[in-house]
Amino acid sequence: MVLILQSELQEKDYRGDRFKDWATDLKGNNDLLAITQPHIIKAIHTEYLEAGADIIETNTFNGTRVAMADYQMEDLVYEMNVGAAKLARQAADEMSAKTPEQPRFVAGVLGPTNRTCSISPDVNDPGFRNITFDGLVEAYYEATQGLVDGGADLLLIETIFDTLNAKAAIFAVQKYFDDHHLRLPVAEPASTVLNRAGR
Repeated sequence: MVLILQSELQEKDYRGDRFKDWATDLKGNNDLLAITQPHIIKAIHTEYLEAGADIIETNTFNGTRVAMADYQMEDLVYEMNVGAAKLARQAADEMSAKTPEQPRFVAGVLGPTNRTCSISPDVNDPGFRNITFDGLVEAYYEATQGLVDGGADLLLIETIFDTLNAKAAIFAVQKYFDDHHLRLPVAEPASTVLNRAGR
């Protein structure tokens, strides 16, 4: 994200030609850059690889239908995840070809959403929820499919602060694996694990 910010992209850069007439502001929708500015995202991946990274993350921190609702781009989620994974895959494969003794890998990122299952967004109505567990599972399942189809080697469930949201992400990934008779490694950073543990 820091390297994206350093690129000092403006609204027109996020939009590109394809989304020049989009109804909502798109600046800040970094996941969209896999479609509108793929050369920038791939260049960032390459920088990390050249610095010595063995695993690079896809640019899909907000790549779910839930998060993309802010931009009215829910129907582009699969395309964004596939595109982001393909860019990382290309960068990793190019670097691996240069040094076959040191293969590089792509972690498909499943990040947090702006809606939580366990916490009410309304302090006056603590029982209110603005999303269901099943809704989150569907969102994470779709994102997982895009990441796998784009070539991710493993999945990274990242920075989910709501324990029930984390459970939905894990459930969605396992359901996708079961449905497609597939298994990939699944990683969780310490912050997600600690949050799931309620610490």
